[in-house]
Amino acid sequence: GHCYFSLKDKRSQIPCVMWASSYKKIKFAVENGLEVVAAGHIDVYPPQGKYQFYVDKLEPAGVGALQVAFEQMVAKLQQRGLFEDEHKKQLPKFPRKIGILTSDSGAAIGDITTSIMNRWPIVELLLFPVPVQGAGAGDKIAEVLRQVNKDNDELGLDLIIIGRGGGSMEDLWAFNEQGVAEAIYDSAIPVISAVGHEHDMTISDLVADARASTPTKAGVIAVPDRESVLAFFEQSSKRLDGAMRSRLDVCGAKLDSVCRAGVFRSPDYMVNVARQKLDDVYSSLVDAFRDKIFGLKNIVVGLAEKVGKLNPGVVVSSKTVHVEQLAGRLVSKQKEILVDSGRELDIISGRFDRAFDGSLKKAGHELEVLENRIKGLDPKRILARGYSITFNKNTGKVVTDLADIDVGDLITTELADSQKFDSVVKEKNSNHE
Repeated sequence: GHCYFSLKDKRSQIPCVMWASSYKKIKFAVENGLEVVAAGHIDVYPPQGKYQFYVDKLEPAGVGALQVAFEQMVAKLQQRGLFEDEHKKQLPKFPRKIGILTSDSGAAIGDITTSIMNRWPIVELLLFPVPVQGAGAGDKIAEVLRQVNKDNDELGLDLIIIGRGGGSMEDLWAFNEQGVAEAIYDSAIPVISAVGHEHDMTISDLVADARASTPTKAGVIAVPDRESVLAFFEQSSKRLDGAMRSRLDVCGAKLDSVCRAGVFRSPDYMVNVARQKLDDVYSSLVDAFRDKIFGLKNIVVGLAEKVGKLNPGVVVSSKTVHVEQLAGRLVSKQKEILVDSGRELDIISGRFDRAFDGSLKKAGHELEVLENRIKGLDPKRILARGYSITFNKNTGKVVTDLADIDVGDLITTELADSQKFDSVVKEKNSNHE
């Protein structure tokens, strides 16, 4: 803990030593280039046979040691950002509980308490006694401030005031120490610093969330004025009362306008008009539904007639009758020829038999071909090959395209042997891949 350095001027220099017992009393940092005034004695250092200046007291030249220490500490903490506004917390507008860190025997506690109680007597004050000057005061202030923050879940403090009354720079020095500045900076509870008088400035003032020039002013900053708050409430109440009356007048006028409407003057009339409209809509729906049913019925009848015409049994029977008619005509013709040409009977008999057989075979072949074609047109024969016919049960139309159905429609699918089943359309998919 000893300090070894050299003092020099433009012409010479001398090595110096300052023992730890004296060096630890220095408030400022000893740095290269610092102009100082040193007091002590000169003696010989036997091992090296050289003179040394044994310094007992060291102060900056022209400026007090505490002022230099203050400026050095300000520069150091400012470089670390402890004074930046972005780190400062907003003070509560209506604090319920305030902690005060100061001496329990000084005038500051009385000034702070009186100022707060005169302005906002409903607040609760908690005193945390700390030494405010002398050796170790700064360490104790920092320790208590950190402990208060640690216990605040139980304490419930909204604000802390830290400070003391006026004095010399040495008296106020506890509030310039680095430990106090860091404790204020780390505090989760907003802190007001109220140290000394108007002209005094400490590092705790620079770090705190708010600075009060005196302990009395700390109370002014910490709490609102009861009279001002009551006056504000009274003015607000008047403004609110006026706004509510104005609003009620507007709403009353609107209510009068609504009450004068026809629906309130004759409510039965409006209901009867609505009932008549409902009856008209019901009649229109019934007529439209009836027309739709008749239209669908006519379509079904027409389709049934067309299908009936395509009935293979009817077509085959018709062709069979026609063939029989042809055969009868041929027999009649044969008889006529036999009567009229008996002499040629034997000759043409063979030719007629052959011709007749050929005609019958040809007619039978044509009949068979026609019958197969007619059967090929029968939609129900197609069903026997694994196909089916689907009808939209809502429209009665055969479904040949996705446009013929909608999601939710009921459809009927007919298979071979007149087997049928119904299903409901759940989804339409137009993907042809």
